[in-house]
Order: sequence, then C-alpha cells, then structure tokens
Amino acid sequence: MKRVLFACVENSNRSQMAEAFAHMYGAGVIDPVSAGSRPSGSVNPRAIRAMDELGYDLSVHTSESLGDVEGTFDYVITMGCGEECPFVAATSREDWALTDPKDLPPEEFNVVRDEIERRVRLLIAEIRGTRP
Repeated sequence: MKRVLFACVENSNRSQMAEAFAHMYGAGVIDPVSAGSRPSGSVNPRAIRAMDELGYDLSVHTSESLGDVEGTFDYVITMGCGEECPFVAATSREDWALTDPKDLPPEEFNVVRDEIERRVRLLIAEIRGTRP
C-alpha cells in the first residue's frame, strides 16, 4: 500500500474530504491521512454535511497537525493553499489547485467536494496502474 498525505493549512475541509474519499475508494491500495500546518481544531460542519450526503461519516475525523503525523509518505497532495501550503517530503508531490469552499454556498461547496472525489479516484487509478 502507498502512504498518502493530504495536506493543507486548516485541515478542516478539502484535505478532510480527500482523506474520506481515499478511505471510501482506496481500501487495500492506499493508506491515507490528512493534516494541516495550522489546524483549525475541528472539521467544518459543512464538510461533514457534504460527505454525509454521500454516505460517509466525516464527524469521526479530527483536525490534525502535521506534527501529529509520523513516518514517510509515497505521495503528498496539497490542496491549493498557495504559499501557505505546507511542505512535506515525499516520493511524489502534487498540488491540487482547489478553491477553499468554507465560505461558498452549498451548491458551490459540493462542486469542490465533487472535484476532490474525481481527483482522488484518479490518484487511486494511477497508483493501481489503471489510470486512463
């Protein structure tokens, strides 16, 4: 299994949803975690609701600090936080330029959620060697 870190600043929205999708679709392929450089201390209730719509209970997640995650990573995916994105060494690094959805209306929040889902599925396919 490949170890994947989804990293951002607050670890309350984008990285949390990415970790959730990785758990949903990547069992046996990836070992996902998420963390932030300045974690908010909680998962955004809007992200919890958005993932609940898809049958995933994000309320069991916690907002973690990068200092709380140990070990090495095969992939580090940052969530488009620009210069504030944390740097963590990995075999492969990628930045997903995603809008922070925390202040978006629900429909637009879900557009970001759905884009995260699409990218996580592509990442899993790439790791499996089945990416189109």
